[in-house]
Amino acid sequence: MKNQTYRMSMLYDFYGELLTPRQREFFDLYYNEDLSLAEIAENNGITRQGVRDVIVRAENAMQEVEDKTGIMKRFQAQRPLFDEIAAAAVKIKEINALQYFDPQIGALADRISDAVGTLKE
Repeated sequence: MKNQTYRMSMLYDFYGELLTPRQREFFDLYYNEDLSLAEIAENNGITRQGVRDVIVRAENAMQEVEDKTGIMKRFQAQRPLFDEIAAAAVKIKEINALQYFDPQIGALADRISDAVGTLKE
């Protein structure tokens, strides 16, 4: 269940704005607020099956966009590379501090670290 919830939360982070307001609301209540289908149904005056249908349509819509664009898949593939780049920048700074004492190298390593941090956001 956790993997499904994590995947749905990631899809929502990437594609949630493409959903209708009702889909966003029900999806958020179900996955992020951990309300049951029955609780959401009772609060909105509809059936449990009606809530489930809205959530399933939202899941399918987001998955369809991901299947076509692959944005989330590429993002997840790039995360380890960002970590490697950040670690290399730290190592460059360490070597520079021990051997070269070149302020330009330190400044460039800082720029690399800052750029990676921005990309990871």
